[in-house]
Amino acid sequence: MSPVKKAKPKGNHPSAAVKVPSILAILDEHYPEAQCSLHYQDPLQLLIATILSAQCTDERVNKVTPALFKRYPTAQAFAEASLEELEEAIRSTGFYRNKARNIKECCRVLHENHGGTVPKDLDALVRLPGIGRKTANVVLGNAYGVPGIVVDTHVARVSQRLGLTLEKDPQKIERDLMEVIPEKRWVTFSHQLILHGRNLCQARKPKTNGCPLNSLCDHALKQ
Repeated sequence: MSPVKKAKPKGNHPSAAVKVPSILAILDEHYPEAQCSLHYQDPLQLLIATILSAQCTDERVNKVTPALFKRYPTAQAFAEASLEELEEAIRSTGFYRNKARNIKECCRVLHENHGGTVPKDLDALVRLPGIGRKTANVVLGNAYGVPGIVVDTHVARVSQRLGLTLEKDPQKIERDLMEVIPEKRWVTFSHQLILHGRNLCQARKPKTNGCPLNSLCDHALKQ
C-alpha cells in the first residue's frame, strides 16, 4: 500500500501575526511615502491605467496614458472607440489586443449600466469585463479610499517569503493578509510590499544581504 501523502499546510504561517508589527515598522521606516505610481486624475483613469499595467511597467503606462486620456476622456468615448485605433494607442504596453478589448467592453458596461461612473463596490467592479480583484482593489483603495489588499506578483512573492502566507492563489493570499494586517494599513501595506519587491525582494535574485527585513524573513533565514 502506498504511503498516504500529508497535505501541505495552508493559510497563515503560525508566526505571522507575531512578527507583523515589526514588519510594518520596518516598512514604514524604509517606504514612508509609498503610494500608487500610476498617474491618474479620476477613478476611470486609474481603472484604465491598471488594466494597462498588467505585464508592463508603471513607467511605460504613464508615458502612454496622457495622450490616451486626452483622446478618450470618458467611458463612453472608450466604448465607442475604434478597436484598431485603441490597440495602436496602447501597443507599447504589451498584450495590447486583449487589453484593448477589455477596456472597450469594460467601458461599454460602465456607460450602459453605471452612467459612465466606476462603481465603489468590489462585487460590482469584479463583474466588469476583464476586471479581477487586484484591479478592483487598486481602484477602491487609491481612488475611493476603501481598504483593500492588492495581491500582485510582488505582494504575493514578498508575503510568501516573509512567511505571512503559505498560499499561492492570489485570493487566498489576500485573505491571509487581511487576517494579520490591520485594515487601516491594507492600502499602504500593499504599496510598501510592491516597492520592496521591485527594489530588493526580486523574483530571481533577491538582494538578501541588504534587506532590512532579513531577520523576519523565512526565505532569508533558510539561505
